[in-house]
Amino acid sequence: MNKAETIEQLKTIVKPYIKNQEAFENLSEETDFIRDLQINSANLVDVALDVEEAFDITIDNASMEKMLNVKAALAIIEEKLSEK
Repeated sequence: MNKAETIEQLKTIVKPYIKNQEAFENLSEETDFIRDLQINSANLVDVALDVEEAFDITIDNASMEKMLNVKAALAIIEEKLSEK
């Protein structure tokens, strides 16, 4: 899976939780889940769980705390996939 495919999968995962449609439509690696997409912290946990399921990976608490934007999420997904 390349980066573009991973971003598309990530967009599908976060879509149910977003509050800012315009920021979602302009999603980039710099997009912040809380500040830009207005996903609350409780839903951010749901996003992490959905990422685990979609990519068949396990995200530890330390990684989950770092997963605040698209770039960090991509790095964590890539790291966990490489550990498989």
